[in-house]
Amino acid sequence: MDLVLHLAIVVAIYSIFALSLNIEVGYTGLFNFGHVAFFAIGAYVSALLSLQDATFSLALIAGIACAGVGGLLIGLPALKLQGDYFGIATLGFAEIVRMLLQNQVAWTKGPMGLPGIPRPEIFSWHFDTLPAYLLLTLGAAVLTFLVIGFLTLSPFGRVLKAIRDDETAAAVLGKNPFAYKMEAFVIGSAFAGLAGVLWAHFITFISPGDFTLTETILVLLIVVLGGKGTLWGPVVGAAVLIFFQESVRFLRLPPEWSGILGPLQQMIFGLLLVILMIFRPEGLIREKGKETIDRD
Repeated sequence: MDLVLHLAIVVAIYSIFALSLNIEVGYTGLFNFGHVAFFAIGAYVSALLSLQDATFSLALIAGIACAGVGGLLIGLPALKLQGDYFGIATLGFAEIVRMLLQNQVAWTKGPMGLPGIPRPEIFSWHFDTLPAYLLLTLGAAVLTFLVIGFLTLSPFGRVLKAIRDDETAAAVLGKNPFAYKMEAFVIGSAFAGLAGVLWAHFITFISPGDFTLTETILVLLIVVLGGKGTLWGPVVGAAVLIFFQESVRFLRLPPEWSGILGPLQQMIFGLLLVILMIFRPEGLIREKGKETIDRD
């Protein structure tokens, strides 16, 4: 039962993480290869404040806000770039954040990480058991789903899709692509920070090694597998992929396999991403409207 609860919590957290990336990749066409940086910012800000006896509510708000501000700061120069150059800029930003976390020993303890992160407490409610923490993460996931769903189904979301499909045409129609992309980028960064906060307080230990390119590839794979530009796609993708990833940890494998399991898993994820992009780029759930275009 504990395994099921653990998997459900991780799926809920990664659903938030994937939904935050989907508003950038799926709806706006911004292939952000540094999304894990905002996940890390939310996790570390919340953890550091909580370890200084700050309330979880304050740590949560600070983690989300700092991730959003980080998105604003990197978005101002990076969103002026196009295509691969934007992806490279965001990837570089993620590496800068990771190296800062690793080298700023006075605050982050560097590669030793931050142990003993307390479980959340909100209005005297303690989320220190798996069922309680599942309720917290499910509530956060539902709220994220509703907010992003409202945004993407509104005129704002339709403009994002117009920019994704033809930025020049959107500009001709009087829309400001840079402003809309900036808003989408900041929103996605803030929700990634929320996922990072929940992750840090669930695992209770974080280190710079948790926030590498592998995590970005994983969450991008979740979005692509589930279906870019759809609401349910990231949730379905998270359920499928996280179940596979986490269940492997509990297999009784020979001890000599432990050294190759991590690299092998990364190779499988990378190969799966390439295969999906080639043979089924629409993912498990196809975006509405694209079905009609493809049939025509």
